[in-house]
Amino acid sequence: MCIGIPMKVLSAGEFTATCVSETSDARQSVDIRLVGAVAPGRWLLVFLGTARRLLEDDEAALICSALRSLSAAADGDDITGLFPDLDDREPVLPPHLEHIRRGNAVQ
Repeated sequence: MCIGIPMKVLSAGEFTATCVSETSDARQSVDIRLVGAVAPGRWLLVFLGTARRLLEDDEAALICSALRSLSAAADGDDITGLFPDLDDREPVLPPHLEHIRRGNAVQ
């Protein structure tokens, strides 16, 4: 599985931007050739050192929250409130995975 990490742009040049993630103060050089020019303060979805797309602030916050919840779940911590987009509904599996959860093979 591939997981993109939201990173905030601190400064940008023509082909790279210096970014930082929500969970680390470590600065990382990110290739921005797939997304074009970016301004400081913007969020990027970064995978393997390359920005895949621009993120709006609210989407970056949702992804960061989901990543924190994965870490908390792996540690056995409470994840209540870490998926704000699921506060008013239960998550639903796609049909092909629901069959597996119920012990039925996909037809």
